[in-house]
Amino acid sequence: MRDRLLRFCLACSIGISAASTFAADTWPGTDWASAPVAATPAIKALEDYAFPPRDDNSRKGIRSDALLVIRDGQIIYEHYAAPTTAQTPHLTWSISKSIMATVLGVAFGEKRFELLDSVAKFYPTMASHADIRFEDLMHWASGLDWQEDYEYAPLNSSVVAMLYTRGHDDMARFTAGHGVFAKPGTVFRYSSGDSNLLAASLKKMVGEQAYGDYPWTALFEPLGIRSAVWERDASGTFVGSSYAYMTARDLARIGLLMQRTGQWQGRQLVPKSWIYFNLTPFAGREIKSAEEIPGGQWWLNKSQDGSRGPWPSAPADTFAALGHWGQALYVIPSAGLVIVRYGDDRDASFAHDRLLQLALAAFPGEARP
Repeated sequence: MRDRLLRFCLACSIGISAASTFAADTWPGTDWASAPVAATPAIKALEDYAFPPRDDNSRKGIRSDALLVIRDGQIIYEHYAAPTTAQTPHLTWSISKSIMATVLGVAFGEKRFELLDSVAKFYPTMASHADIRFEDLMHWASGLDWQEDYEYAPLNSSVVAMLYTRGHDDMARFTAGHGVFAKPGTVFRYSSGDSNLLAASLKKMVGEQAYGDYPWTALFEPLGIRSAVWERDASGTFVGSSYAYMTARDLARIGLLMQRTGQWQGRQLVPKSWIYFNLTPFAGREIKSAEEIPGGQWWLNKSQDGSRGPWPSAPADTFAALGHWGQALYVIPSAGLVIVRYGDDRDASFAHDRLLQLALAAFPGEARP
């Protein structure tokens, strides 16, 4: 299975392999190296967009808390809006999904599971859905009848019930109790429940005793991440969908790991085959629009047929971890950039493509291979 996956992923690679070897000598130690760029009109335009005056009464408009730009392993730009600082672990919301996917990448490299394994093998509560595989959960394609709406349909929302009401004590069990609307692996339907089933399955993969520390021992500590906080539900399962907290600088370490195809200071921390799987577009149907191009718990800027994705101002190899209210970790291998944006946006004012357009104009660099 692993050899087949690696051959497949190498064949359909979106081009980050060559880029990951360009200017790859600078790594963060306890802190990041810093090489701030001089102020320019383009940077001013970026700041005017990302940090406009706030209206704390209406809570409308773009409300950035942090913007951090890493180029070739060095901080070139950093700006915060109070009370957020460089030392503030910020709620990442659904960026947590991509963080959990990276933790699972370490477990995959340790041969603790295979993508084609039944989820029920590691989470027996899924016995009635034994045909759902890890590959399906990674693509948000479990086929479970899930409703992800938040503010717009709270009475019908599976995710609101899971996080806040009848499902919050045991989120994976709540998800497993849903019915079926499609054959697993055939239809994309974004689901925080799928992500929490992954988090619950990890518990048996690594054992109850190791589980509570595993994200730290497997991923955070090797990367030098010291700020991470991850909430668990009453069953002791990490809320892999939503509740990881991290400083912008620490989240950028995960972005750099992904940009460099799982390598960290000479160590292949996450297998390249796992990274390529994460960054390969889901091949199923009913991907509703160019705003939804899922990979393996990451979001992509190129569809399976090669057409451009939701951020036309950015290179096709751009990918991202995205969260509620404007949280974003963008990785642009061909530009050598990792960008973290934290926010508190309560309306639709913020646009990912506009931020990427302004950031690329503000921080142009030599094109990578």
